[in-house]
Amino acid sequence: MRVLVWLVRAFIFFTLFAFALNNQQPVTVNWFFGVQWQAPLVIVLLAVFAAGAALGIVAMLPGVWQRWRRRRKATPAAAADAAQAPPPAGVLPSGYGTDAAARSGT
Repeated sequence: MRVLVWLVRAFIFFTLFAFALNNQQPVTVNWFFGVQWQAPLVIVLLAVFAAGAALGIVAMLPGVWQRWRRRRKATPAAAADAAQAPPPAGVLPSGYGTDAAARSGT
């Protein structure tokens, strides 16, 4: 299975490498106010991909923070409820049973 995973990774790497070699033509990116940027096409594509991934991560952060805060607020309440709940049947609290084992000689 590991060999198959490495073969897939190698295929993806060589495909992207061939794509980069085939797209080395210089392109001009025209920004606002007459600003221009010239770079190979593959660099422009890489920059746009990285910027999109960064914007996607930033867009997800508020939801992640909300879930994290909710979970953090819920954790002390859940711990307090667990402390007040009786133990399940057949389970002795810690400390019980140690003296009985010592008395029985086992």
